[in-house]
Formats: sequence, structure tokens, C-alpha cells
Amino acid sequence: MQSIIVALHVLVALFLILVVLLQTGKGAGMGSAFGGGGSQTMFGSSGAGNFLTKLTTAAAIIFMITSLTLTTFSSKKESQSVIPSEVEVPAETDSK
Repeated sequence: MQSIIVALHVLVALFLILVVLLQTGKGAGMGSAFGGGGSQTMFGSSGAGNFLTKLTTAAAIIFMITSLTLTTFSSKKESQSVIPSEVEVPAETDSK
């Protein structure tokens, strides 16, 4: 179960990066107002602000849910250490 959620978490993270990179910046509207290639965009001249905003919101919600789920799983797991729990005590030597 946990490995499925980890895989989903990684896929959603990559998708979230892609969706954020597809969005235009706030200053891009001025360039397109003067014919700066606004009609050559992937989603048309009006842009896809609403569509990409909804995709970003959905991906962010799924990312947060998977993050909280993985945190819950890791807190319920018994902790393991690389240091052995039984430490050997060195033998006493007679140094007089």
C-alpha cells in the first residue's frame, strides 16, 4: 500500500512541476497585447489560465493528501537504528 502511495506521490509531484511550468507569468500579458505571439500559444490567444489553475489546484491537493498519508505511515512504523541496541562493555583490565 505504501509503495503505491509513494509512486502516486512522485507522479503527482512531476505533474505539478509540469503544470506550473506551462503557466505564463503575470508580465506575459503585456507582450501578447502588442502581437507578441499570443495566437501561437498552445491553448489559443485567450490562454488557459482557468484550466491550468484548476489543474494546479487539483494536483496540489492530491500532493498534500499523499504527503500527509506518507507522514502518517512513517510515524506508525517502528523506528530502526543502525546502532545496535546491545552495546558491548569492554572487559576491565588490571592497570596498577
